Amino acid sequence: MFPLQLNDEEKAKLVDTIDAVVRKTMAMDLTWDWPCGVAFHGVTKAYEVTKNEEYLKMLIQYVDNYIELGLPSWNVNTCAMGHTVLTLYQETKDEKYLDIIKSKVEYLRHDALRFGDHVLQHTVSSNNDFPEQAWADTLFMAAYFLLRAGVMFDDKEIIEDALNQYYWHIEYLQDKATSLWYHGYNNVNKDHMSGFYWGRANAWAAYTMSQVGHTLPQCYLYPKFMDVDCSLRDQLAALKLLQTENGLWRTILDDPESYEEVSASCGIAAAMVENGNPLHFPYIKKAYEGIMNNITPDGRVENVSGGTAVMRDKEGYRNVPKKWTQGWGQGLALTFLSSILKRVQ
Repeated sequence: MFPLQLNDEEKAKLVDTIDAVVRKTMAMDLTWDWPCGVAFHGVTKAYEVTKNEEYLKMLIQYVDNYIELGLPSWNVNTCAMGHTVLTLYQETKDEKYLDIIKSKVEYLRHDALRFGDHVLQHTVSSNNDFPEQAWADTLFMAAYFLLRAGVMFDDKEIIEDALNQYYWHIEYLQDKATSLWYHGYNNVNKDHMSGFYWGRANAWAAYTMSQVGHTLPQCYLYPKFMDVDCSLRDQLAALKLLQTENGLWRTILDDPESYEEVSASCGIAAAMVENGNPLHFPYIKKAYEGIMNNITPDGRVENVSGGTAVMRDKEGYRNVPKKWTQGWGQGLALTFLSSILKRVQ
């Protein structure tokens, strides 16, 4: 039995909170980039669970307007909007969305910078931003999108490419001693740069790994899925021990002087929900209370850290501002709340 058994009043509050976050998100004037990609992924999750057609219409209006204005060039981060376009195509079968999906897949498969065993280098522009660096962010922005597209097209090569990204990001970024994830890996220097367990990196990893089994039919027939499954199992076992009394996780997970950070908390808690291990139910319940306490009546998700590069030291992470409303905070909160609503209906 799922740990949250909400009465009618509590369920109505959850639905109202999701609605407020959606409306605030859609009013933010987010451009076609990773903040928007994460934000609108959350809106698609809210649509899927509530079946509120207004959410779908808002997404269609946004994407169609942007097509008329002109889409940006692709990089790993701009490919995050692929999640929204995938959902729009699945719902409408409009060929213009399919064309964008194919274009993003073509870029990632044949034009994106790679290193080592065909590992996607993290890019935020058309430049060689971070030579031979793997970031956990890439799993959400690109690998998970490739997996979804590969399944939709029933294309084994795309699926294997996506799983290869998971495999090597696990190899590069998950600390075997702690099972936590580093923010990034530099293949040139063979190190993790500053080497901290950044909270949102662990959220990108945990949430996207939790989706592989739900997305990929007969996932057990793919050997690399076993690595994903075991990596997530060990990571969540470690993460549960680092949850704070407020039900959240810190921006540096094991640093008591780092602030509690809500977007990471949403991603980690959503992974626990999606993974479905009953041993995590008490932590999910505690996270639900903590996250709801950080959402304002008008739908702003609070205490979300700003966009974060691989910082030089602990102070760099500790001092990233958390006073602004961010697209990724909105989107990860919607992802978590929608996963809850799906299971209490």
